[in-house]
Amino acid sequence: MKYIKDYKEGDRISDIYLCKHKQSAVTKNGKPYDNVILQDKTGTLDAKIWDPHNAGIEEFDKLDYIEVYGDVNSFQGALQVNVKRIRRCHEGEYNPADYLPVSSKNIDEMKEELLQFIDSIENQYLKTLLQELFVKDEKFVKAFTQSSAAKTVHHGFVGGLLEHTLSVTKLCDFYCTQYPLLNRDLLLSAAICHDIGKTRELSLFPQNDYTDDGQFLGHIVIGVEMVGEKIRNIKGFPEILASELKHCILSHHGEYEFGSPKKPAIMEAVALNFADNTDAKMQTFAELLNGTTETGWLGFNRLFESNVMKTRLE
Repeated sequence: MKYIKDYKEGDRISDIYLCKHKQSAVTKNGKPYDNVILQDKTGTLDAKIWDPHNAGIEEFDKLDYIEVYGDVNSFQGALQVNVKRIRRCHEGEYNPADYLPVSSKNIDEMKEELLQFIDSIENQYLKTLLQELFVKDEKFVKAFTQSSAAKTVHHGFVGGLLEHTLSVTKLCDFYCTQYPLLNRDLLLSAAICHDIGKTRELSLFPQNDYTDDGQFLGHIVIGVEMVGEKIRNIKGFPEILASELKHCILSHHGEYEFGSPKKPAIMEAVALNFADNTDAKMQTFAELLNGTTETGWLGFNRLFESNVMKTRLE
């Protein structure tokens, strides 16, 4: 099969992909069309079915595997498929492993690197907490290493949560070398735990969609609850330390309008917010650039609220 990452403007698509998303819509002129997102292990590709009632478009639903025929165009700096025909595929025609986006980095190596950071924690209570989660809780570890960090925006692939967490932890470790007033044990523990709620906020692939708890509570609240569950079983865990750790998790989005129930009130919470935001933004930009073969100005991006550009490398 031809992977999504290998397509360029002007190509013709004729292969099987997972339908990650399907939504009916109407043009300004009142004409119905379908928005579809195609997925394989290398990424996703936006597709439009401008004539959904065409006899060549078979009935299909979200998470079906479909054989797609169409033309690859460019729209606002990103590739998009103008779909001509679709056939719903049956089991045996495809290998599901080809359709799950996976981190480009080795998951086992990233897990081992994260465990090394846990081993470096000196505070016995924080170290015990991290070991209870990331060493002894096998069900959690399996979910954590297989989960994405987001439904779309950044790190939306198998191993994405682990990759993002490790990146944030590394940034926080660097901050500690530059700003000695930071409590390294607290900051790194918060970095490692800051997004653990996403293991319950999002379902695993191929769905990678919000669970009921994800919709009702969100990963920040879920994460604080998960940390609290473990802390209650650690005898003598200092109350103020538990509150500081929970505060870092609660405030790691930085602002109320970005989903944080609290704004950062301690230095470690500020550092975690910056590290989380830095990695999310850099990864988002990287995925944007990797998703296009164009250089120069790519058009307005809503996340960055700016017309963005792909640097021309000499």
